[in-house]
Amino acid sequence: MHVFHGYDDLPASLRGAVLAIGNFDGVHRGHQALIARAREQAATSAREGETRLAGAMVFEPHPREYFHPERPHFRITSLERKLKLFERYGLDLAVVVPFGEPVASLDPGAFAERVLVAGLGIRHVVVGYDFFFGKGRGGSAEDLQRFGSKLGFGVSVVPPVAEGGEVFSSSAIRAEIAQGDVAGAAAMMGHWWSVTGEVVGGAKRGTGMGFPTANVVLPRTTPLAYGIYAVLVDSPDGQHQGAAYLGTRPTFDNGPPVLEVFLFDFDDNLYGKHIEVSFVGFIRPDRRFDTMEALMEQMGKDCDKARQMLAAAPALS
Repeated sequence: MHVFHGYDDLPASLRGAVLAIGNFDGVHRGHQALIARAREQAATSAREGETRLAGAMVFEPHPREYFHPERPHFRITSLERKLKLFERYGLDLAVVVPFGEPVASLDPGAFAERVLVAGLGIRHVVVGYDFFFGKGRGGSAEDLQRFGSKLGFGVSVVPPVAEGGEVFSSSAIRAEIAQGDVAGAAAMMGHWWSVTGEVVGGAKRGTGMGFPTANVVLPRTTPLAYGIYAVLVDSPDGQHQGAAYLGTRPTFDNGPPVLEVFLFDFDDNLYGKHIEVSFVGFIRPDRRFDTMEALMEQMGKDCDKARQMLAAAPALS
């Protein structure tokens, strides 16, 4: 997959693409409908004798972070993760548009002319029903269709994608994660929610109890509910199953929260390495134990439960 940062000087070979546009936070099943439509439109062009790339355009940073830097904003997926998912779902191109004053100040018409036509030479655009663009979010999906008719590009508007009456949305996924329902979040996303970080040193209490952990500091905006989770861990030497704890360690010190991951059947050293932790299921909330023995007994039960959850989990990635 080609990745291009910016919207000027796009190589001729990448111009004229079919692009799905949005923030794609979570790359959930609603977003995947946009990606599928872009691929379908590119395939239609190919059958008509035109070679068109299917791609996605995202903004970096998220516009909310730009306009309100003082407000914590939880990103479900990092840019790196989005790009991996775009490629996994079959896109040929990702255009990452830097979001700052030059783009934020463009009114809807100027955005269509300057970014989409002059910059990217767009052939067709795919957006969601709730898409807004341009200064002050002044342009709607209907406005984009009008600009497309005037400027010579097609526009597809994808309706809401839902299951059981609930529309798939980034805000709904954030709410699931905040409650610890990572399985519910995965059902909306079609893949596991994951975090990536460097393994750092800890107090080594887990090692002393027979459960050595790889510790990862999460971004302060991560709202994940405290507790124990069944996880899959991708490390430089492959994927491992495990159990993870997020909390303040009330049995010991009520310190700052750190994600502590115990990998099953693993005895290597991961300090200083980056790992990706995918959350498969919630086991129990965090709580204080009166004795070390009681804690160790519960940890054994937690690991047994994690193994059961992982064995029964759907084949997502």
